[in-house]
Amino acid sequence: MAPGPFAGNSATNFHSIDFTVHDHNDPLHRQHLEPGARPMVGPLCCSPEWLSASSCPLTCSTTSRLFPPLQRRRLQTLQVNLGYRCNQSCSHCHVNAGPWRTEAMAEAQIEQVLGVLAHPTIETLDLTGGAPELHPRFRSLVGRARALGRQVIDRCNLTILLEPGQEDLAAFLADQAVHVVASLPCTEAERVNQQRGDGVFERSIAALQRLNHLGYGDPTGPLRLDLVYNPSGANLPPAQAGLEAHYREALARDYGLRFNRLLTITNMPIERFARDLAHRGALEAYLEQLQQAHRAENLEAVMCRGLISVNWKGELFDCDFNQQLGLPLGGRHRHLSDLLDQVGDLEGESIRVATHCFGCTAGHGSSCGGALS
Repeated sequence: MAPGPFAGNSATNFHSIDFTVHDHNDPLHRQHLEPGARPMVGPLCCSPEWLSASSCPLTCSTTSRLFPPLQRRRLQTLQVNLGYRCNQSCSHCHVNAGPWRTEAMAEAQIEQVLGVLAHPTIETLDLTGGAPELHPRFRSLVGRARALGRQVIDRCNLTILLEPGQEDLAAFLADQAVHVVASLPCTEAERVNQQRGDGVFERSIAALQRLNHLGYGDPTGPLRLDLVYNPSGANLPPAQAGLEAHYREALARDYGLRFNRLLTITNMPIERFARDLAHRGALEAYLEQLQQAHRAENLEAVMCRGLISVNWKGELFDCDFNQQLGLPLGGRHRHLSDLLDQVGDLEGESIRVATHCFGCTAGHGSSCGGALS
């Protein structure tokens, strides 16, 4: 077996890690490892990449502490990952999306999504990926969800609006009054292009100008355009209000752009970003930073309390991050077909938590809707 990503780094070598598995649905148990022993890898470990490395840097840490237990409230948002195909390959992407990915939700699961949306308590369909717009059923799903009276969020990377074959995509989103949540991690071209790829900043600005031309971002109009900031490295986001003011001034001054809100989101230490941190010997320090910055008041507003995340196979998770780590909804494997009859029965259920959850409660908090406090 190949050495893990911590091998050769004395600060994070797996030989020195006390592997602790946190599970509020089952009794807490610990693995005490002799020097040189391999940890027993189970379903709480982080991803296939970490499994093959015999290391679990998220649920197992030298400084690990229990994340507080959480219970579900009324289900309001169905967040659906339509697939991992994307026209970009960003360094911070927690789903490892890229142009080479082929996973996509099947027709049967699309119909089940619509069946769940028919439940009256669900208010929002939140579409993500990859680039969700590349799914062949994206437009029909959006149209049918809007016909049900549901709000639709498109988590858009902006450059997809300029791809060949997508020239009318922005107009479609406007016609359907889709809420666009768009990635723009900085107002400086060099930093954005470093994180997201050469030329991405310039194309993102062009896409935002196209959206503004259609009415997006007008504070007096119905078309909502929110931007998403995430740090370029292993740092917590600054206060959202102050950064939003900077974005608003800089984008209006330099490009004549407008938007509704800026959402600050913490980089989660999983998948591509976690591997980069581990390669640089910075993963343990980042996990410690998140834990030390935990604020209990953020627990009230974490997104998992009123949201269910659905992967491209139709499997259910408490959030998009748990989806990528293979931690099923409430610790039990369930599918969209199960949710059809259980939407109203989830309130009060325990949420699957682990060490990475500190990424949502650290500092000002983080969610798909931005800061929590």
